[in-house]
Amino acid sequence: MAPDAPTPDPSPSAPASSAGGTAIHRLDRSRATDDWYTPPSVLDRLPKFDLDPCVPLVGPSPWQRVDSTFDATTDGLSRDWWGHVWVNPPYSNPGPWIERLAEHGDGIALIFARTETGWWSDHVWSKADLLLFIRRRVSFVEPTATADRKGHNAPAPSVLVAYGAWAVQALRQSQIPGHFARPEADDGA
Repeated sequence: MAPDAPTPDPSPSAPASSAGGTAIHRLDRSRATDDWYTPPSVLDRLPKFDLDPCVPLVGPSPWQRVDSTFDATTDGLSRDWWGHVWVNPPYSNPGPWIERLAEHGDGIALIFARTETGWWSDHVWSKADLLLFIRRRVSFVEPTATADRKGHNAPAPSVLVAYGAWAVQALRQSQIPGHFARPEADDGA
């Protein structure tokens, strides 16, 4: 089955982060999971992070360089964040994670370019310091796969969102193919 668009979990009892950061994507409804790793082709071009607050339950990917992690059992959304943060949120509910990263102000998020959503308008266009729209669709990797196994193509374009000077510099130096955009706060006009 081809990858499909993310589907929000309507259940109010669903965990806030059924997986996380290293990858969290509902790419294939037949698999009913948000657990997908960010491929090495993205992470290898970025510096080491201090924290990934939304790692899949199976743990961070073998190729991710991060000092500390939280998963759904430790509820990274409600914990204290510090340092340079990597956020690849559950794609079934990215809004709270992007809001939290914007408040933290120091890190990079990998999300779908869902520019029509309220959370994008509230926490990306109005608060991010730099965007890098990735040239091709990202191929996310199943947590049980190896790094050299091609993953599933994302059902939508992806963007790296930088908050803070360190994150801006990291994106500019990454050499990830794509196009930069600098968001501007809405002045209400």
